[in-house]
Amino acid sequence: MKSRTWTRAGHGPLTFTELGFGTAPLGGLYRPVTPEDAHATMTRAWDLGVRYFDTAPLYGLGQAETRLNRALHGRTGFITSSKVGRLLRPTRPGEPHTGVGKWFDVPNRVEIYDYSYDGVMRSVEFSLERTGLDRIDILYVHDLDLFTHKSLAALDPLRDSFMAGGYKALIALRDQKVITAIGGGINEWQQCDWLMQRGDFDLFLLAGRYTLLEQEALNTFLPEALKRGIGIIIGGPYNSGILATGAKPGAFYNYDIAPPEILARVARIEAVCTAHGIRLVDAAFQFPLQHPAVVSIIPGAQTPGEVEANARAAAAVIPPALWADLKAQGLMHPAAPTAASTPAPE
Repeated sequence: MKSRTWTRAGHGPLTFTELGFGTAPLGGLYRPVTPEDAHATMTRAWDLGVRYFDTAPLYGLGQAETRLNRALHGRTGFITSSKVGRLLRPTRPGEPHTGVGKWFDVPNRVEIYDYSYDGVMRSVEFSLERTGLDRIDILYVHDLDLFTHKSLAALDPLRDSFMAGGYKALIALRDQKVITAIGGGINEWQQCDWLMQRGDFDLFLLAGRYTLLEQEALNTFLPEALKRGIGIIIGGPYNSGILATGAKPGAFYNYDIAPPEILARVARIEAVCTAHGIRLVDAAFQFPLQHPAVVSIIPGAQTPGEVEANARAAAAVIPPALWADLKAQGLMHPAAPTAASTPAPE
């Protein structure tokens, strides 16, 4: 399994496998996952060489972190990340849990957004207990974005609370060497940029916003992140599925049924891939890795077979002519780094 080492301004180093493992699906995302199936999936990832594991209190309402506990027990030579910004409260009798219809067979818990200093410190303590780890390498502030909070009126007070409190907690934990790096696990590059302009962040886990389908982040955010030595982890490299399944009826984009214009664009991208004898899913995985700021890709997986499919995509070799043709047809940002234009980091 190929790896990339990140370090900046005295922080690090951290060595990421190019294929990482995001634990949200194994928390029971969209369908139940048994403990045995979750363990088999994570064991297969380990056997294939995956050594970066990302989790969060939200994923399965604590369940993903406890399943990671079992998978990593007794192992060494890996790095982990979790997230802060939510605390979990047991529900009262008859009270529904957070994410009904999204999280299945999960503990009865409700999320409480808490980006304060004390909230972050409590979240870290709970995550260490659930994971059974002695330390967590990276802590991301979670979902401090419009996708989650729906409006600036709701988001702004939470950002202010984080910068006045939770951010200071993360800095203190990093200064004390309790963690190695801090960052954000965010659904929008604009909100990553907002944080980057106001704090000393090491890494951003950007979900779905720098993919074979979307490259607007190249205009401002990614160049500045590269300049500052900030590493980027790409979540959602398949844009919720459409870059894995192709432009089929019912294909998902951004957690919903893909609209006609997205289906049409993906169909054009897939046609270029087919002309070069390359699977769309392979090109989708490999594309973000061409950017020198990117250190790992974490697609979802709920079964050992899905992990194996991701590993095949991680090992794929893409001819430079494919990227050139996508640019020539206006299907890729003209400034997107590719193997033909920018050497990948060692």
